[in-house]
Amino acid sequence: MIAIIDYGMGNLRSVQKAFERVGHQAVVTDDPGIVRQASKVVLPGVGAFEDARAELHRRNLVKPVLEAIESGRPFLGICLGLQLLFEVSYENGRHEGLGVFPGEVVRFQLPAEYAVPHMGWNQIRIERQAPILEGIADGTYFYFVHSYYVVPADAGIIATKTDYPQPFCSMIWRDNVFATQFHPEKSQAEGLRMLKNFGDLP
Repeated sequence: MIAIIDYGMGNLRSVQKAFERVGHQAVVTDDPGIVRQASKVVLPGVGAFEDARAELHRRNLVKPVLEAIESGRPFLGICLGLQLLFEVSYENGRHEGLGVFPGEVVRFQLPAEYAVPHMGWNQIRIERQAPILEGIADGTYFYFVHSYYVVPADAGIIATKTDYPQPFCSMIWRDNVFATQFHPEKSQAEGLRMLKNFGDLP
């Protein structure tokens, strides 16, 4: 069973429906016990970094998230769920993240012709062939909506980059942890392929 963590923010039902479409049972939950029992864990998210972090703590979900990662169970972060894995975010001040990876979350500083948030379809450039990218071609378009992006201290965890207009990290992968800045659940066939690949992991 895949546990989709509910901390009161994000498009949880669309993530659940996407997994169901590719044949994987998924439950939306804020119950730490269910998260601990799940074979795979997903941390989705849309919204402000500090609000999300506060809700994870309030619902006693931080420890189950970290335990899932440390246990080696497949773990997927989506959008804000990627950013929360890092040490610090500079969204509306300076806020501590979960600290799974060293690095920071920073706002786009772009020429005037580029809109912030970065919203819509954009291509990924594959840097490392993560297992959930199986069958997905370099240059595939995925759907983005974000004003901040992660800057990992260890560039070795970067799985894909995307240009806007400069390259930024759009996906990370280390061991059992995968996390995307884009939204697979909003990315039509290729996004569903990615979620099926995740669900198929042993």
